[in-house]
Amino acid sequence: MACFSCNGRADCVGIGVVASVIIGVIAALLRITAVITVTPAFLWVVFGIAVGYLAVLLAAAVLRRPTGQNCSARLALSALLAGILGTVLLSVVLLAISFVATSILGAILVGLLLLFFSLIITATACLVKHTVND
Repeated sequence: MACFSCNGRADCVGIGVVASVIIGVIAALLRITAVITVTPAFLWVVFGIAVGYLAVLLAAAVLRRPTGQNCSARLALSALLAGILGTVLLSVVLLAISFVATSILGAILVGLLLLFFSLIITATACLVKHTVND
């Protein structure tokens, strides 16, 4: 179910998404200019972190007892799940293909990977904030 009225309490997720998009665009620009490189070791670490987050999220979903409607926590969980799935998918894609260092497609994929990875971090911070405040 969509949750559109959180009484102004879901601004944390919106700020996190905007910050993640900015980080993704900056990473793509740095990648296209060959300022940063992405090694397979980095991709494996990002993949491992995302899979670890997914395992913790699934365990928390199984062990969680419903306490009512908490719209802001649901939005943070949705953003966290989107970040996890996007990070896993893009890290597997980047591990499976090799691309030229100055490839535009490579820069876009790296930018998207870092967008989703930073979304994991910001959504986790929002989820912790909403869990502590509620």
